[in-house]
Amino acid sequence: MSIQVYGIPTCGTCKKALQWLDAQGISYEFINTKEQPPSLEQIASWVEKLGNRPMRNTSGQSYRSLDEIKDTWTEAEWVNAFSDDVMLLKRPIFVKDGIAIAVGFRNIAEIQELLTD
Repeated sequence: MSIQVYGIPTCGTCKKALQWLDAQGISYEFINTKEQPPSLEQIASWVEKLGNRPMRNTSGQSYRSLDEIKDTWTEAEWVNAFSDDVMLLKRPIFVKDGIAIAVGFRNIAEIQELLTD
């Protein structure tokens, strides 16, 4: 089983998630999306699995700076926007065996179940 966690090291939510993973003894690879941005294909597969709405970092500066046209964007336009600016992606993104399984770190019980299945 291979687990990757995509995010940025300065993100408080990412820090909490990594601390939790360590405490659970779950091994993972952390990928800094600023230094190693995910490919357009990776992002497209994540959006296909999780949807574009849950993937949006609506509290970030990048999202807030978008104009209202974003409300009319298609899924493909969101994938392109995420690829152009990784700060639009909600963090952390959990990927297990190459498949996105969760984004964010709110429902910890669900994340634990998805990671240990």
